[in-house]
Amino acid sequence: MAPVNPEAKIFNCTNSIDLSKKISNSYGVGLGNVIISKFSDGEFQPSYEESIRGTRIFIIGSTNPGSENLMELLLMLDAAKRASARHITAVIPYFGWARQDRKDKPRVPIAAKMIAKMIESAGATRLITMDLHADQIQGFFQIPVDHLYASTIFVPYVLSLKLDNLCIASPDMGGSKRAYAYAKNLGCDVVVCYKQRTSANVISHMELIGDVQGKNVILVDDMVDTAGTLSKAADLLIDKGAISVRAICTHAILSGNAYEKIEKSKLEELIVTDSVPNIDKHSKIKVLSCADLFADVMHKVQNNKSISSNFIM
Repeated sequence: MAPVNPEAKIFNCTNSIDLSKKISNSYGVGLGNVIISKFSDGEFQPSYEESIRGTRIFIIGSTNPGSENLMELLLMLDAAKRASARHITAVIPYFGWARQDRKDKPRVPIAAKMIAKMIESAGATRLITMDLHADQIQGFFQIPVDHLYASTIFVPYVLSLKLDNLCIASPDMGGSKRAYAYAKNLGCDVVVCYKQRTSANVISHMELIGDVQGKNVILVDDMVDTAGTLSKAADLLIDKGAISVRAICTHAILSGNAYEKIEKSKLEELIVTDSVPNIDKHSKIKVLSCADLFADVMHKVQNNKSISSNFIM
């Protein structure tokens, strides 16, 4: 007779293979066998090469652009549903397209809501993700969402630096809640950078709210894309008297000339996770793995245990 609660199986999307291997090793099971068949025109088809009937499966894949990453995840979810998996958990370390979480001007989409509906329709029965661009995106789903915080990874690292006169900074007004949460756990002050944009990824003006004279400052944000905001904020903080500036960013998208901006900036260190694949090695970039965090939560989900101990924020 089959066990009542059979062991979960873990599968990976193509772009998240390295992180998936780390997660599966930490979890204690090997990655499942799935192949991706590709047609000459670019169409592709995932196929599970082992039975998943009646089991809980975890499908790991960040949905960072291009759109192929999202499409592959959706196809794998649909294939799992049609193969009669019992529970289908989408593990999305970086939930892409999340910056489009509202209508900030007429005639634009709310992409995060649309993608949430697509993930549900494809067959996901649960979502595990980390540091969403906006917390309210959890409400776009009608399935359970485990929203993890990378602060459980970053705070111990910051404490290990043993920095005197520590100060947490938010690079914009929207990230002030996140900055205050870090400051509460680290027992330090908070400052905020106020910025104005002329268009996406283009900053026209930035001001500092607060005092950083003689302090070691750590900027906190959910993602770093072109690094324009971080670079400008770091330079501003040094000009205002900060001793050093580091940055914590969960998702290292690092598009365009981001690496060049980081190199030329006054940032001493950029600390990120491996939620987004293919981070180039750089003297200023420190990568902390989120694999153990996801593996621990996945194990607790499989065994119906509380995950509240995995939260700092």
